[in-house]
Amino acid sequence: MDMIITGKVWKFGDHISTDYMAPSFGMEEPWEERKRHILHIHEAFTREFQPGDAIVARKNFGCGSSRESAPANLKRLGISCLVAESFGRIFFRNCMAIALPALAFKGVSELFEEGDHLELDFENALVKNLSKGDVLKGMPLPPELVHIVKKGGLLASLRSECQTDT
Repeated sequence: MDMIITGKVWKFGDHISTDYMAPSFGMEEPWEERKRHILHIHEAFTREFQPGDAIVARKNFGCGSSRESAPANLKRLGISCLVAESFGRIFFRNCMAIALPALAFKGVSELFEEGDHLELDFENALVKNLSKGDVLKGMPLPPELVHIVKKGGLLASLRSECQTDT
């Protein structure tokens, strides 16, 4: 997996619940119908999102229930990465487990306007607004987490380690 990630920015506010990413009212529908309910609180997002786009959010993105389907739905949509002021703890762990790049940066929501283009250096915790040239440095993740994301998720990482040990 390339650790330099780019995408068009969709902005979200504070306390975006996993219930919006995996709403219960659409869980039984086929994917083509269900995907229109993901983050339905932002109508333009549900209509215009394209694979490779990125999400920039304020505080506590992914709060709420521990629905594993929340980050899984975002990954299946084709979200390139998530950048926020902070993440819900379990949501963040679920992102790492499925190799959905997510990084927290203090002040990141002010760095971007919706529609700007983002570049994320996941490994070095650098985010750049390609539309304006602004750069923000964050706290790099532990190498073990970066390794898990690079390998394609927790299960893929464990499989590769087991194959190496034999």
